[in-house]
Amino acid sequence: MSDRLDDLERRIDELRAGVRKAMRARDGAAARVLRAELRSAERAWDALVCGGPPAEESAEESAKGEPPRLVTVREQVHQGLRLLGAAAQPRLIVAVSEAFFGGTIRSGQLTSLRRDEERSFRATPFGRPYYLCAALTDRLSPARGLLTLSTWPLERRVVGPLSPRVDFLACAVAVAREQASKEREQGAERGSRLLLRMARNIPGATDGTLGPPDPERVARAAQAELRVHVDRDTRDRAELAERAAAQLGDAARLFGAATLSTIKKENAK
Repeated sequence: MSDRLDDLERRIDELRAGVRKAMRARDGAAARVLRAELRSAERAWDALVCGGPPAEESAEESAKGEPPRLVTVREQVHQGLRLLGAAAQPRLIVAVSEAFFGGTIRSGQLTSLRRDEERSFRATPFGRPYYLCAALTDRLSPARGLLTLSTWPLERRVVGPLSPRVDFLACAVAVAREQASKEREQGAERGSRLLLRMARNIPGATDGTLGPPDPERVARAAQAELRVHVDRDTRDRAELAERAAAQLGDAARLFGAATLSTIKKENAK
């Protein structure tokens, strides 16, 4: 129980810091989502201390290799995105879920998931601790086939010209680090196969042999290329995030503006 309490306390501290940062940035939408997740984490902490069932027990069991049937598709996608830490396509989320969490989801199940999330948000704004939402393009419209988490700041949920490559490299680093921590565990070959597929698209990440990739080598190669792009990408994202914060309402900041008229309508409110 002490490990679970430590994890929850760290998460609560992270969320409190995130709320403060969102308030300083005047990002009310992100602050409300983070506060909702903070309340959920605090309830889980209270339940654990008082002997009740932790609120996120099923997700934790899945992460430890227990049967994943009790974890919903939505929770499995959340797990995958939390690990990756960047906007990702459904097929990568599915692969990460399968490799590291024993996931059972399929790409086809994610097709309508974002629409369901948007309907839920519009019916009861900020009623959930988090939402699975779209990345936003330079037109502030939803990026096709890219999912993000509502708890991330706007800068991580918008995509500029270099962002697809930057996000792929960031995801490769995350996968490499997770694989390095699990290489001695049963079933680690699934993570190795995923890492190999990603490494083939990163210069210097493999040694040309047919064997499993070295996670440390993959991470170093990805980080080396990241250093080339990250400054420009950070500037582009900051500009897009500033536009989104100024021009969009709460729902559109999470799920994107369908048309230019949507942005005009949001500004008129």
